[in-house]
Amino acid sequence: MESPRFSLPIDLLLPNGLRVFLKPINNAPVVSSWLWYQVGSRNELPGKTGLSHWVEHMQFKGTPKHDGKEVETAIARVGGYTNAFTSPDWTAYFHTIPSHALPMVLEIEADRMVNSLFDPSEVETERTVILSEREGSENNPQFLLGELVQKAAYQHHPYRNEVIGETEDLQRLTREDLYSHYCNYYQPANAALCVAGSFDPEQVLALVQNSFGSISPGIVKRHVPEPEFALTHGQTVELTGTEEANFIQVAWRSPSAADPDFFAFTLIESILTGPSTLNMFGSGGTGNRTSRLYQNLVENSLAASVYGSLTATIDPATYTLYITCRPDHTPEEVIRAVDTVIDGLLSTKIQTETLEVALKQARANFAYSSDNVTNQAFWMGYANSFSDYSWFVEYVERLRQVTAEDILRVSQQYLSIHNRVIGFYRGQNV
Repeated sequence: MESPRFSLPIDLLLPNGLRVFLKPINNAPVVSSWLWYQVGSRNELPGKTGLSHWVEHMQFKGTPKHDGKEVETAIARVGGYTNAFTSPDWTAYFHTIPSHALPMVLEIEADRMVNSLFDPSEVETERTVILSEREGSENNPQFLLGELVQKAAYQHHPYRNEVIGETEDLQRLTREDLYSHYCNYYQPANAALCVAGSFDPEQVLALVQNSFGSISPGIVKRHVPEPEFALTHGQTVELTGTEEANFIQVAWRSPSAADPDFFAFTLIESILTGPSTLNMFGSGGTGNRTSRLYQNLVENSLAASVYGSLTATIDPATYTLYITCRPDHTPEEVIRAVDTVIDGLLSTKIQTETLEVALKQARANFAYSSDNVTNQAFWMGYANSFSDYSWFVEYVERLRQVTAEDILRVSQQYLSIHNRVIGFYRGQNV
């Protein structure tokens, strides 16, 4: 698949601090509008976990001007769709709609930037919803194991916490906690508006200024944690449960997205487990059947599945393997096979052909993740959350510059058996 070429968006700054990115793409009369806030679970303090995700829920509960259900109905009526996401690093709200509906969604977002109600009864309703969501996740052994592994992988950084928050915190948080979090972080100077699709830039800029320009800038008091740059020693954590399967998760520290080594690590992931999908809206993927761990674990009947997860983050995060064991092999057998594969990567410079395959797969995944107006608007905000838009534009070229020597050096720096967390979930009757 040929790598896509991307032009820089129109990049503007309103007097109140709101960043505006506009990217005309006149293929069809559709636009995607994303509003990104630089706040996520990374900015939460101990005892207050889950605030950012809960505030996201409350943004759909209405303002004095717009009832929450009426907003969703209005967007559906024009044939659009809307959603929101909270991550460790950011919170984003998006609408993909016919071009003529853009004034409506801009007005909606400007309104709820400052006027969300946080009605006490709605707060309590959402407390029940989120606690139920958390309880449902706890029925999944992979969730429980992942939570245990992440807490072992970080001593203090908030990346150790699930975005949904701790049960004890969710039971304690008050309406005032939520509203204060909202008032502090939901300000123009902490936001970026990204619009891609079929529109006239001058007209859209006028709409943006009309909707957002009168909002006062405010002062954001942001909690910024100290990064944890390394896993200091190997650890093993264990869970037992009622599932009739054994699961393994293995986590190593990974570089932040702005670190030049992130691009080498991307190709390392491609070699080991296949490349991660870079966002949730891509139209396809490359799979991982050619990856070393798939071939050594799944094709040799040691594991039913294996995949990896690498994400682009502000601070150093984790690269994690997720393995479902075959019932006739112990987790220890599987880990020995993993170590054999990793040792090969650490001790031998990869061949040119292997590097070319890894590059081709990563490029293809990138193309799939960038193939429509929703993706294009997504990438303007996402890249700017941890770097800037040039990171996205230069992504493929940065991958091309990775050498076999880079792969060996970065593998040796990050993938030591002494700097990882292994998590075992041991099921019943296995």
